[in-house]
Amino acid sequence: MKNQDKMKIAWGSHYVPGGRKGVLLVHSLGGSPIELRFLAHALGKDGYTVYCPTLPGLAGGTDVTGLSSWTDWYAALETAHDEISKQCDTVLVGGISAGTMLALRLAAMRPDGVQGLLLFSPTLWANGWAIPWYFSLFRLVKQKWAARLFHFKGREPHGIKDDRLRSFIVDALQGDNDAIEDFFGRGGGLVLEFRKLVRNVKPLLNKVKQHTLMFHPRHDDQSDLKNTMKIQRRLAGLVELHVLDDCYHMVTLDRQRSIVVERTTEFAARLTKRFEDAQTISSAGEGNLKEQGSAKT
Repeated sequence: MKNQDKMKIAWGSHYVPGGRKGVLLVHSLGGSPIELRFLAHALGKDGYTVYCPTLPGLAGGTDVTGLSSWTDWYAALETAHDEISKQCDTVLVGGISAGTMLALRLAAMRPDGVQGLLLFSPTLWANGWAIPWYFSLFRLVKQKWAARLFHFKGREPHGIKDDRLRSFIVDALQGDNDAIEDFFGRGGGLVLEFRKLVRNVKPLLNKVKQHTLMFHPRHDDQSDLKNTMKIQRRLAGLVELHVLDDCYHMVTLDRQRSIVVERTTEFAARLTKRFEDAQTISSAGEGNLKEQGSAKT
């Protein structure tokens, strides 16, 4: 594809070629771009160039040593943003779960390069009803070497309320001798770096002035709705919040994904049109000034 040839697509990433309107999406902690594929293709049908990069260290199976840091993840996101910005006039940035923290940081650090935000199940800390109470004790761990001694196994329902979809995903991932809990698990080093990322992002939230769309399940199994409420109160821009009533954490895959897609594509169309109209008015104004200058001479 011609558009894809212009971009350096990271291995394992998901890319949908389109026009001059771009969307950059970030997967979850230990996840992959597959979580966002349904949404990416829906946006692609509307003419958007969509890039869901695999961020080394953040993606599952890309940091078996547990040595990557949140700054590595963010650097990879900046590179992806540079790539999509080369071919798009407007770029919306979004993420799911832990990926929202990286999206928020990018919006705060690059306000002119991010025209809007899409946040799906934003997470400051894993405190949903399926998270064991003793997970909070991990807050006492401060050093990376100690954190790497821990491994947190995943627990049902793994962020998916739809039984058939969850069974399909489990069957696709699980081998003959593999424990499915390990596929959905997280290493302690990964969790510690995410905690550091959140600590870095929190003071930046009041610098985020972009128009933001947020989704969060009322009964999230992984991160309580309080996560989203805290974030939206601190953001400096306009926020549109949708609380979902029939899905769990992975809102881009679960039962109400059609609602998520419909409202996201509508939001993206509304926002990009606003920027396109502003650019048209600005261009017309510059043209008038040039004409006036030519008439005086």
